[in-house]
Parts: sequence; C-alpha cells; structure tokens
Amino acid sequence: MADIPSKPEISSAEFDVLDVIWDDFPVTSSEVVNRLNERKPWHDKTVKTLLGRLVKKQVLGFEKHQRQYLYHPLIARELYAEKETQHFVSRLFKGKVAPLVAGFANQNSLSKQDVDELKAFIEAWEDKND
Repeated sequence: MADIPSKPEISSAEFDVLDVIWDDFPVTSSEVVNRLNERKPWHDKTVKTLLGRLVKKQVLGFEKHQRQYLYHPLIARELYAEKETQHFVSRLFKGKVAPLVAGFANQNSLSKQDVDELKAFIEAWEDKND
C-alpha cells in the first residue's frame, strides 16, 4: 500500500465500504455487500457506486479475475486514520491535542483504561524524546 500525498475526501458511506475491505482483502463487490449487510441493509448498486468512487479517488485498486473484480485498499487503515486525525485536530483545535483530550475529560467520556493508555503513551513519548 502506498503513501498518499494528501488525504482524500471520503464520505461516511465510502468509509463504511473501505472499513470492511480493510478487514480482509482482496474482496469482490458481493462480499463487500454481504459484510456491510451484517451491520445494516445495503443495496448492490449503492455499494458498486461507492466502490467506483473509491477507485476513482485512488483509495481502492482492483484486479479482474475471470468475471469478477477483486478490490484491495491502496492506503493502509493506520495511515488514513493518522491523516484524518491530523486534519480533525488541525481544523477544530488549531493543531493542539490538549483541548481535545480536555473536552473528553470534561464530558466524563474518558474511562480509567483510556487514562492509563494516555499516560503510557505520554511516558513512552517522553522516554523517546528526552
């Protein structure tokens, strides 16, 4: 999977399609429909349209195998999540992470496990950057 120079604009529905493909690939459009239908009802045509959009955006690639197309991601889930997170923090919090975490803390949305994981991450960052 290649690095992408800029984050493509991916709609919520396109992300749902991409998310099930990241789970296991290569995959046919029928398999994507079946996986999506485990969550909520999807129509074949809708999924095929979304697959076409993701191919056009160079987020998905495909290979023709006999009479079927096998789809695979062109970007890693982790890379997309990293770029999406950077964009989100930059847009809403002017690039600062502390207000984001404070917002969760103020809403009592952080569990003890979340706090422990954040502490461990900060400690690892400090050890690496000292």
